[in-house]
Amino acid sequence: MVDIYDYDICCVEQEIFSKFYYTMKCDYTDYDCLLSLRKDMINERALAHQEEILPDIIAFNDALSNALREMYDRAHGMWDAIRENKCFGESTELTAKCFLSNDYPKLHPIQGGDEMQMLWSALCDIGWNKLYNDGVTLNTLRFPSDEKESFNALIGMEYPPPNWNEGLDRELTKDLHLTSAFHNLFEHTMFAITDFIYVRKFETEINIETHNSI
Repeated sequence: MVDIYDYDICCVEQEIFSKFYYTMKCDYTDYDCLLSLRKDMINERALAHQEEILPDIIAFNDALSNALREMYDRAHGMWDAIRENKCFGESTELTAKCFLSNDYPKLHPIQGGDEMQMLWSALCDIGWNKLYNDGVTLNTLRFPSDEKESFNALIGMEYPPPNWNEGLDRELTKDLHLTSAFHNLFEHTMFAITDFIYVRKFETEINIETHNSI
């Protein structure tokens, strides 16, 4: 296990608890910067030892790809049923999103009971973690506009070389086939790399909206 936690990181996390959960003051403009600061501090430490977390990066990327495949297939199945049965109007739209489980990862080497669960809830809060609003993917899967989009296109594997490893050791990760969803979580959201690479459970959100003119 990479030892990344020190006094400075613990202080930032305690500030997150006190500002958001203990006082229930949800002023996102003032406090979402705490997650960004925490992410930068943890990533600086963790990425200095990438070879040690590499197995978890690989396992997470595989689990993430499987979860997105399941979401993709479910969304297509539901859309096909809608089109076949004509149970909704012509202006119907289906959207599919995939999120990390709301439960603190059981595989994470640091377990801290309720306190770590509260921190995880802050990370998953779209008010603090704004670019996580659409889930793990760079773009939300939408029908009918994405009806013909392949699964490889959804996860950024349609063009070679299929590896979204920006920000990581290019030589160490050159053959990992990291997806665009991995890149999105790592580069664009407030999750530190050691937050999400231990996740193996995901949640899918599929919404159907129809608008009929009167």
